[in-house]
Parts: sequence; structure tokens; C-alpha cells
Amino acid sequence: MNDFTTVVGLDVAKNSIAVAVLPLGSERVSERTMIPHDVRALEKLARRVTANGPAVFVYEAGPCGYHLHRQITERGHRCVVVAPGLIPVRPTDRVKTDRRDAEKLARLYRAGELTEIRVPERQEEAARDLTRARGDTLGDRLRARHRLSKFLLRQGRVFRGSKGWDMGHRQWLRGQVFEWPAQRQTFEAYLRTLEEAEARLQALDQQVDELAQTAPYRTPVRYLRCLKGVDTLTALTLVAEARHFARFGKATGFMAFTGLVSSEWSSGETVRRGAITKAGNAHIRRVLGEAAWCYRSHTPLSTTLAKRREGCPYEVLRIAQAADRRLHRKFRRLVARGKPHQVAVTAVARELAGFAWAIARLFPPTA
Repeated sequence: MNDFTTVVGLDVAKNSIAVAVLPLGSERVSERTMIPHDVRALEKLARRVTANGPAVFVYEAGPCGYHLHRQITERGHRCVVVAPGLIPVRPTDRVKTDRRDAEKLARLYRAGELTEIRVPERQEEAARDLTRARGDTLGDRLRARHRLSKFLLRQGRVFRGSKGWDMGHRQWLRGQVFEWPAQRQTFEAYLRTLEEAEARLQALDQQVDELAQTAPYRTPVRYLRCLKGVDTLTALTLVAEARHFARFGKATGFMAFTGLVSSEWSSGETVRRGAITKAGNAHIRRVLGEAAWCYRSHTPLSTTLAKRREGCPYEVLRIAQAADRRLHRKFRRLVARGKPHQVAVTAVARELAGFAWAIARLFPPTA
């Protein structure tokens, strides 16, 4: 079908867009140009290339987001956003420019060699941004803690309590006295940065909880929280990042989307499998990895988890209970074979993705 449609490759930057036009039925690019990255220039380009027939615009996902896709589709034209990590690259290609990249996108799309990604709706993107902002703030808190603790370590001050950053640790921090004003000011600056990060994190946690109680996230989050290790933040991250689980025909498809499947280099009768591909959604991979640690031990059903499962459909509970049994056995079996705990947890996270997909199929159409 692409042979009978004009293909417009776009290499998008903050201030400019490189354009390559591959006319319908032609194997040679007829136009290479640069336009400003603004609405007027884009509308002028669209009118010119679609004057003699429809066209499809192609660009790769990146830091400029999806507003370009929305601007083009709202004007009645087809626009495709492709996965940058899945664009073929020639080993001998040593020249890279914006114009060449735009032409490459047009040619590869005409050849059917590009993988189209699903562009989220504005509401979905907003929810995803909120969960990602919470993750960024968590990283800010970790860095603030490291700076403060390492500053104190340089002064020979180490907390000897049972657990760091608890109430006892906080009282110990407030009791620190420094001889030199510069040291006191440094300590107060590090401590203030930590407290600000903690306040932001607390506010974002509340906002995430509030968002999880609204449609269309309420039911999916409630179902996914039946899985051990999956609470509100993890469930909302799964829903916001993947959203329409029905687009994955099988559980293995969703596992591949998370980047938790094994890489492979095989030839002939030789089969070699290596580390996970990481060629997927890093945010889902992270939260699944964190949740998978909960399957190291087979403990009785906790009061908190039992409360989360109250009132959920029988099929959801059946899948969650099957996950409890299978994933714990998976972890113990791999550890018994001598696998490091991290490797075992990664394998558990991969199968946990499959159980999450199985529950996601049960979402009502309005969820």
C-alpha cells in the first residue's frame, strides 16, 4: 500500500524539521528541505505535498513528543510515529545528518521496515507524565540522601542506629552541631534539599492515589493490585504506560514490550541466549522488577493484600493466587540451580508481566 502513497520523512528537532518527500510510485526522493518547527510551516508543507494526492508523514519518537503527530492528524493527514530503537542501521554507514535521516525514514517506511508505535491520547500521556514525575522525584530524594550522608561521613559522623532515615535518624540529624559556619550552612543546604524532595514526593503520592480513583483507571488499578507486590503506584504505571493491553495478542507480546525477554544469537544448530533485551518500556520493566522481589518468600496472605483483593471477580483472584504459587516456585527453583538472586528476580518479573496481561484482559470495555 505504501508504494501508492507519497511518503514524507521528518527528522524533528527543537527548532527545525528536515523533510524528505518520496513521491508515490517513485524510488527517488523528489524534495529535501528544512523548515522551521512551527505550525505555519508544517501546514504549508502539508498543503504542498498533498496537492496531488494523500501523503503519510513519518517521524521517530523522541524528546519532542507527539504534538507534531496531533497537529498533522487533526488536519486530516496520516502521520506515523516509529520506534527509534527498531530502525535498521547499516554497519558501514558512518555519515549521519538530519536530511539523510529524513530520507532514510521515507525509504524504510516505503519498504515496510519500520515499527509503528501507538501514540497515547492526551489523557493517557498526562497520567503517564505524573507517574514518571513521581519516579524522578524519588531519584531526587535518593541523590539528596546520598549527598547529605556522604557530607557527614567526610566529617566522621556516622549514624549507628538500627535503620537509616527513620525517626531516630532524623533526631540524630537535627542534633548535629558544627564548629565552622560554612560547615553548618552546607549541612543545612543539603538537609533543606532533602526535605523539599520529600515534600514533593509526598504530594505526588497523594496525586497518584487520587488519579487512580478516577475513571478510566479505577477498575484496572483495583484488579492489578490483587497481585502480590503490585500496589497503587505500580498498577497505575502499568495501566498508564501500556493502556490498551488488548493490542498484545499473547502474554509473550507484552513480555517483549517490557524488554524482559532474553536476547538470542543463534545460527544453525547452535542456540545462544543472553541477557534481557531491554528493548521495551523501561518504566514498566522497573516497577515489575521491584514487585518481583516480593515473591522471594512464600508467606501467608497478609491483611493488606487480603483487603486489596476483597470484592474482586473470581477470575482475577484465581490468576493472582496462581501467580503467588508459581512465581515463588520459580524463584526458589532458579536459586537452587545456583542462579544469582537478581537473575531469578528478573525471570520472575518476566512471568509477572504475563500474569498482569492475563488480568488486564478482564478489564471492562469502559475501563
